[in-house]
Amino acid sequence: MSGLGICERFYQKIVRPQLDVPHSAALLGRGSEVLGFDDEMSTDHNCEARVLLFVDHGVEVRPEVPATFEGRPTWVEVHTLHKYFRDQLAFDIDAELSPQNWLTFPESILRQHTAGGVFHDDLGLGAVRDRLAYYPDDVWRYLMITAWWRVHPEMNLVGRSGYVGDELGSALIGAQLVHDLMQLCFLIERTYAPYRKWFGTAFGRLSCGPALTPLLREVLRADTWQGREEALMAAYRGVAELHNRLAVTEPVELGVERMCGRPFRVVWGDFIGALAARIQDPEVLRIFERWPVGGIEQVRDMFWKAPDRRQLIELLDS
Repeated sequence: MSGLGICERFYQKIVRPQLDVPHSAALLGRGSEVLGFDDEMSTDHNCEARVLLFVDHGVEVRPEVPATFEGRPTWVEVHTLHKYFRDQLAFDIDAELSPQNWLTFPESILRQHTAGGVFHDDLGLGAVRDRLAYYPDDVWRYLMITAWWRVHPEMNLVGRSGYVGDELGSALIGAQLVHDLMQLCFLIERTYAPYRKWFGTAFGRLSCGPALTPLLREVLRADTWQGREEALMAAYRGVAELHNRLAVTEPVELGVERMCGRPFRVVWGDFIGALAARIQDPEVLRIFERWPVGGIEQVRDMFWKAPDRRQLIELLDS
């Protein structure tokens, strides 16, 4: 049975019968079992029958649990909803969510707290998760703009670096473009991307994954910059078709360009202009005009602790 299933059974059989106060219970946060990607190898560390309990402030509960359940060590954490989300996301669940909030929540952490499962809910945990379920429309459009912008300036560099004999550098740029196109697919399908270990696995489970995976693998397999360029053009067209089928903008026409007449072909469509024209939130527009690079992932090496997110909010406000 999956780790999530074992944790729910642990709650239902052992923990819940001992509780006589309003509470919520769930499996959220870290762990491959939260994302549904755990397998036999996952059991070699941090593999517990565990549950997060949420109670009102001032309420104390200490369920007595056996040392093991179905062969796994047991672990029960007790929180209040307010403190848990403040600790995990530096987020006050009673406050409105601004564009600055959304852009400074790490995407993989949002996935961790909207995946997993809620086993019981007297206190409104589900409502908090619903608020975090996905980006508001204009923030979503902004993030798609920034994702396309990471692709466009790099496309011709695959050929330019290969042209001077740097096939290793060309392959490295191609690999980064594969990642960026995959990130676009998560956005197009309105699905939070997980952290790196499970990025490819989660991509394969997107509705577009089976069709696009062979195209993207051709980019990685290519031995020459010419082959890499050809494969990237096919992959770009595949992602462009996803965008146009989404109908979030008017259909975007594609063309093939050669920058400055150089012998490098780039497929290009004005997705950035089409998406920008649909943004109505003035705060998102202001951020787009000042900070057209995306969310916290673009500066993730600078900030590690949840309170550091406040510094990013100041950066976006300044």
